Amino acid sequence: MKLVDLKPSEGAFHRPKRVGRGIGSGHGKTACRGMKGQKARSGGQIHPRFEGGQMPLVRRIPKRGFRSLGCEEWEIVNLAALSRLKDVREITPEVLYEAGLIESKESKIKILAKGNCPPNLVVKAHAFSEKAKALIEENGGKAEVL
Repeated sequence: MKLVDLKPSEGAFHRPKRVGRGIGSGHGKTACRGMKGQKARSGGQIHPRFEGGQMPLVRRIPKRGFRSLGCEEWEIVNLAALSRLKDVREITPEVLYEAGLIESKESKIKILAKGNCPPNLVVKAHAFSEKAKALIEENGGKAEVL
């Protein structure tokens, strides 16, 4: 086999359409662009969101909310959810992640006071509400800030 003998298999290669090469080619004069209009001009392309002058969808639908780029995202866990964790005395972000109460181990966690607190519980989180911290310590537990 020689390098000059290599060629693509039959049907794998299509010749490009040669437009604007005279009347006899069948693709002459307007070069397959039709007569006039935006798409017939050089550089005349319509962006994919253009709806023919109709008010575009992105401008028709209502806009709601704002999320600051510098805003910290907190995951909220209530004491009621902690009381459902059986046979666990020390609650850490890893334990909460395995139980499915938070979405990521790296996210910041805040414990809120909705629900009852189980006794003798050591809770490690990034923040506590004042009431949640008081309830944990009232039941003989400990609230540690990470």
